Amino acid sequence: QVQLVESGGGLVQAGGSLRLSCAASGSNYRVNDMGWYRQAPGQQRELVARVTRGGTTNYADSVKGRFTISRDSAKNTVDLQMHSLRPEDTAVYYCYSNALRIGYFTPNDYWGQGTQVTVSS
Repeated sequence: QVQLVESGGGLVQAGGSLRLSCAASGSNYRVNDMGWYRQAPGQQRELVARVTRGGTTNYADSVKGRFTISRDSAKNTVDLQMHSLRPEDTAVYYCYSNALRIGYFTPNDYWGQGTQVTVSS
């Protein structure tokens, strides 16, 4: 199993910044993509940003230019720096990882427990 531990959520005023961090741990796994998703009340979980093992990133249109994802592949950590936060960014943010158990052929998706981000107007 891959364990994902998140930190860094909280309450911030509109226009403020927050940084989320996530560390993946697990023996005998090769971590592929890592990223962040979010889910607001009554909404479906949606992609915020993802980064491949090679460093290719993609972002939701709503966060482009405001959020930056970064990754340390050697440490299996991924951070999300969020600037110019808006009330509509309020959600539970989930760390995500796709990882392959060594000796197996099919990778699996893993999720953190979620961290609340609340942006007040």
